[in-house]
Amino acid sequence: MTWDRLRSDLAARFAGVTRPTHSDWIFALRTVSAGLIALLAAYALKLDHPQWAMMTVFIVAQPVAGMVLAKGFYRLLGTLAGALAAIGTTTVFGANLWLLVTVLAVWIGLCTLVSSLLRNPEAYGAALAGYTAMIIGLPAFGQPHLVVDLAVARCGEIVLGIVCAALTSRLILPKLAADAIIGRLKRCILDLAVYAGGAFSDSDAATLANLHRKLVADAQTLGEMRAYARLEAPSFATRAYPVRRTIGQLLSALSAARALYAHAAPKNAVLIPVRTELKVFVGELAEKPGALDDTAPWIARLDAIVAEARRMPDMPAAKGDDRAGAVTRLTIAADFAEALKQVLRGLDALRAPAPRLTRERRQPALVVHRDYHAAWRNAVRAALATLLVAAFWLTTKCSEAAGTVILVAVVSSLFAARPDPVQSAWGFFKGTLLALPFAFLVGQVALPALPGFGWFTLFVVPILVPAALAMANPRYVGVATAFAINFLAFLSPHQAMTYDPGPFFAGSASILVGILLAIGVFLTVLPADPWVTVGRIVRAMREDLARLCLHERVPRREAFESLAYDRVNQLMPLMQRTGSKGDAVLGGSIAAVTVGIEILRLRNAQQSSAIPAEPALSITSFLRGLARELLFRRAGEPQTATITVARQYAAGIAERSEAADMLQIAASLRIIAAAIEDFPDFFAKDRV
Repeated sequence: MTWDRLRSDLAARFAGVTRPTHSDWIFALRTVSAGLIALLAAYALKLDHPQWAMMTVFIVAQPVAGMVLAKGFYRLLGTLAGALAAIGTTTVFGANLWLLVTVLAVWIGLCTLVSSLLRNPEAYGAALAGYTAMIIGLPAFGQPHLVVDLAVARCGEIVLGIVCAALTSRLILPKLAADAIIGRLKRCILDLAVYAGGAFSDSDAATLANLHRKLVADAQTLGEMRAYARLEAPSFATRAYPVRRTIGQLLSALSAARALYAHAAPKNAVLIPVRTELKVFVGELAEKPGALDDTAPWIARLDAIVAEARRMPDMPAAKGDDRAGAVTRLTIAADFAEALKQVLRGLDALRAPAPRLTRERRQPALVVHRDYHAAWRNAVRAALATLLVAAFWLTTKCSEAAGTVILVAVVSSLFAARPDPVQSAWGFFKGTLLALPFAFLVGQVALPALPGFGWFTLFVVPILVPAALAMANPRYVGVATAFAINFLAFLSPHQAMTYDPGPFFAGSASILVGILLAIGVFLTVLPADPWVTVGRIVRAMREDLARLCLHERVPRREAFESLAYDRVNQLMPLMQRTGSKGDAVLGGSIAAVTVGIEILRLRNAQQSSAIPAEPALSITSFLRGLARELLFRRAGEPQTATITVARQYAAGIAERSEAADMLQIAASLRIIAAAIEDFPDFFAKDRV
């Protein structure tokens, strides 16, 4: 791939300017077909609200079959939980509307709390459980005998939509998550090769930065698709662990390539052969057609490069600092080659999974980051917003305000945990507003004059197919999904359509007002600053590194990487639209993983019998100083002597020792110092 073509591809990607692909058309036609089948089945079963069956198809619609199954499965669980909650609250508190609404608002808050602590698709199910109780419970007030019927009807309509969507996604030209993961991983490997080739050639910095951002985002997508694939086929469970490991190795290779680019000035001839071999290797990998069909030759070449890079250079006349620098760059090159080799092996493991092996499991010294502060804020905000709008409804006795209450509950809960809830809710509003005239023309003008399912299909398909095509584009998926869902909600298709614009506009106005009120809540009630959330995650990563320095038990490298990349994954959606400042945070977070790996190397060396007692004590002293640096140095304050000591100690080791173990210690010290110097703000307290 030439750099001109790469620039145009990246520009199109970040601008969202892409033509619908063959897969997009299949997805669109399959989704619309499944929706029509669900509606026809709802008509045949004489369901009270057949539009919910068709709406469910568009709600759970995803390009990949496993994603449909995952979203459908958790939508079903959330609906069942919400229905049971509605039955329970209505039965116990149904005699007092104020009390009923208060209990439902608290339930929505609790579900939002749980949703904010989970990941997709589990988070979606938890949020759905909250507002489903409101959707079922409010219409049943004063008629408690109807709540069970409403709950059963709602569950039946949603189950019908899920079944139609799931069957069509698996039977009509399916796109399986397992295949999609393999295909995306191949593209990531080739993009990584292009990035590394550009880094070794000192190519355009802006293009490399865009490609770096793309690779980080694709790594996040791989992590999300892993959960979908496990639901798609139980047999994929044996491949879940390789996916998790491979994502970490992919980011490790990316971090090493970035470090080689940032510290590219080799001062010794021993670096040139390894650097040249890597440059030739990634160039051939990126350009050769079908390069990844057989990974064995590439893995063999990487083994040879790793062996050459790990062979300590013979530089008797070189000064200690020069030798330490050369060893450090060779170590980073070896780490890049080793990580890329593991990524290729991960690709092989996905294509030909091995039987599940029993692995020793030890609890790591770190914990998975969960932002309880943000979760409680989201919970309070959703409950309070729902309660305030419900109080307005109960005070004014406005009948249409009940729909506003429901929409406020839906939007304030569903979008609460998004990186930018205001933007997500605004996109939902735009899609809803855009759907209004189309629904009026079809539902209030065309179908009353030309009734019947055939005419319905003729009018609706030209509207929903473009909407489904837009749903396949990540740039427009939010607005397009809101358009499709609310078009059907406004349309409210029944077998006998009538012209009745009064209720149509009243219901539409309540929905639009509800969305705007929810946006107002996001802006005014405990407004979220994404940088505060970023700061908490970054602080947790620094604390992780400090624990690695000080904790008595040394965790396995795999455990640390898994937990560290979990935090990186949480940063990525927050940083994707923040430009260069976000790139610095993402770069620092990946560099923090590199620092952690080097700390683990030092800890293992510290415990090795091959290392003399004096160097082991020096390592202990350095790690304690590094922990203080990570925990207590504030932004803007000069770096402590820890980093200077690391460089001086590395130079002294390289000058006095020929042992490979000691030279590796020197390299680890230099890598830690370079990473912290590259991202000083990231490693400073109270600064992102």
